Amino acid sequence: MDEYLSGLTTEEINEKTLVMDECTTEQMLRLMNEQDAEVPAAVGAEIPQIMKAVDILHHVLKNGGRMFYVGAGSSGRLGVLDASECPPTFGIDPVLVQGHIAGGDGALRTAVEGFEDNAEEGIALIERCGVTDKDAVIGITASGSAQFVIASLNKAKEIGAATIGVVNNKNSKLEPVCDVCIAPVVGPEAIMGSTRLKAGTAQKLVLNMLTTCTMVKLGKTYNNLMVDMKASNNKLYDRSVRIIRAATGVDEECAIAHLESASMNCKLAIMMIKTGLSAAEAEQALNQCDGRLKTAIRTFSKVV
Repeated sequence: MDEYLSGLTTEEINEKTLVMDECTTEQMLRLMNEQDAEVPAAVGAEIPQIMKAVDILHHVLKNGGRMFYVGAGSSGRLGVLDASECPPTFGIDPVLVQGHIAGGDGALRTAVEGFEDNAEEGIALIERCGVTDKDAVIGITASGSAQFVIASLNKAKEIGAATIGVVNNKNSKLEPVCDVCIAPVVGPEAIMGSTRLKAGTAQKLVLNMLTTCTMVKLGKTYNNLMVDMKASNNKLYDRSVRIIRAATGVDEECAIAHLESASMNCKLAIMMIKTGLSAAEAEQALNQCDGRLKTAIRTFSKVV
C-alpha cells in the first residue's frame, strides 16, 4: 500500500455517506448536495494563493507569454475545458491559453488513467509546446501525485517558467515544484476517491477564477460585459447587440448598425458610439490604450 496515497484527504472514507447505497433517490441527492455545499468555503480559504496566481498570470500574458494547463484524468479535462472557453469568451488567440491532458486529446473522451504516471511524457509535453521563461504552467492534480503533472512542472521550472499548482490535498508532492500552490481541501468524497466530484468542482471554480480575473485585468471586459467575445453564432450575435445597448444606452437599430460597421467587433462598436470616432479611428484609439475600452473612452471622449 502506498503510504502517501493512503494518507490523502481525497482518499478517505466519508462517514456522512457510508450508507449511501441504502438511501432513496432523494436522500442520495440531498447527501451529494450537502457535500457540494462545502466546496465554495474551501475555495474561498485559498483566495490569497489564487490572488498570487492571477497576478503571475496577468504579468505573463501582458508581457507576451502563454499559460498552459497540464493535468491527468478529470483534472486534465477541466483544464482543457477552461482553456477552450477563453477564445470565444475573451476574443484571444487560442495559443495564449492552452489545455493539455495526459494521454492526448483521445483521453478527453476515453479514460486512460495510466498515463498520469508517465513522467517522461510530462517532460516531453513541455518540450513540444516550446515553453519558455516567459510562460506559466498550471498543474492540476487532485492527489498531487500524478507524475505526468509533477514532471511537467519540474521541467517548466527548470526552463524558468512560472509554475502554479491546483491540488486538493495539503503538503502534496506537487507543492515543492510550484511557485504558488492552490490547495482547496474539500474533504472525503461522497464516493471514496471519486475526485471528479467535490475535488473536481473545486478545481473548476479555481480555474474559472484564474482565467476570468486575469482576462478582466487585461482589459477584456467593460464593467462586467464580455466585450471581446466573438459573435460566432446567432446567440452570441444577439448577446453582442444586447451588450452594446447595455454599455451605451442606444436602441437596437443603432446597436446593430454600429456592430456591422465595426465588422462584428463588439468592443469597437461601443468605442465608436461612445466617442463618435470612425471605425478606423476607434480601432487606433483602442490600440493606443492596449485594448482597454474604458481607458480609451476616457482618453478620447469627455463622457464615459
